[in-house]
Amino acid sequence: MNVQIKVINRQLSEYMWRAERTLATAESCTAGQVSAALASLPGASSYFRGGVVSYAEDLKTSLLGVDEELLKEKGAVSEEVAIAMAEGAIKNLNADYAISVTGYAGPSNGPEAPVGTIWIAVGKSGDIETRKLSGDDGRELNLQRATMTALLMLLERMQRDFPLEPEAEEQLQQ
Repeated sequence: MNVQIKVINRQLSEYMWRAERTLATAESCTAGQVSAALASLPGASSYFRGGVVSYAEDLKTSLLGVDEELLKEKGAVSEEVAIAMAEGAIKNLNADYAISVTGYAGPSNGPEAPVGTIWIAVGKSGDIETRKLSGDDGRELNLQRATMTALLMLLERMQRDFPLEPEAEEQLQQ
């Protein structure tokens, strides 16, 4: 895990603790890297409920409740499926917030998008925001960028939903 991910994760952990909220993940192309980053800090079990690695489309349906028709219509690598994966993680893992990641990390393209296309969804039930990553820097860097972006998106979301007092924010930045 790179240093940037560790710094973001430490700050995110503090927000999750203070907000007393829970978190789950639904990962496809990152295959558990986001979950591993979240679980790497002591005390993560107080807010991190767990995650689903749903590489196969049938698992997106059976474990996360993603509609088969949505997968057929939009494809697994789409904003709509990323949102459905996050909503499924919130519901099925009984969490307040979720991160989902689906995409083509490489080296091959998919039927609906080129390699390097990765959709990330973050939020709480009924209020999910997304970001599309594009560009191919090689599989390892594509996955690292997706993991870091997903954690950063959640950190930014927690900062908006649960702002800290200026003194606490300053301490957290150190």
